[in-house]
Amino acid sequence: MLSASVDIRVRYKETDKMGVVYHANYFTWFEVARVALLDELGCPYIELEKDGYFLPVLSCGGNFRLPAFFDDRLQVTVKIEKPPLVRIEALYEVKRKDELIATGVTKHAFVSSGGSVVRPPEKFVDLVQSTFSD
Repeated sequence: MLSASVDIRVRYKETDKMGVVYHANYFTWFEVARVALLDELGCPYIELEKDGYFLPVLSCGGNFRLPAFFDDRLQVTVKIEKPPLVRIEALYEVKRKDELIATGVTKHAFVSSGGSVVRPPEKFVDLVQSTFSD
């Protein structure tokens, strides 16, 4: 399994008129965690793009269990539980201390700069295989 966590401090601009984090912000935080996961894997997203690979979102969803508020300190964890071949499914948890406040999922595919679905680069495959075989 691949996993990474990032710490988020809720900014005032991320809240709505009720003082609650607006739901779309969670998807930004999911992206922050996903980019961190690729960094930790040793395959930074910026390098993938330089090599002509992109990972667009095919679908996404979230379940919001409890509200988050301005200045909350949150931890966003992303997990990839199945070795990705062409498609990647990423699962997310957002916690405030030990309290689960949201979960989510995104699905991605490797595509070329022209938009065609492609196999992931060999470096990515090698890094993922070594992680999943540990």
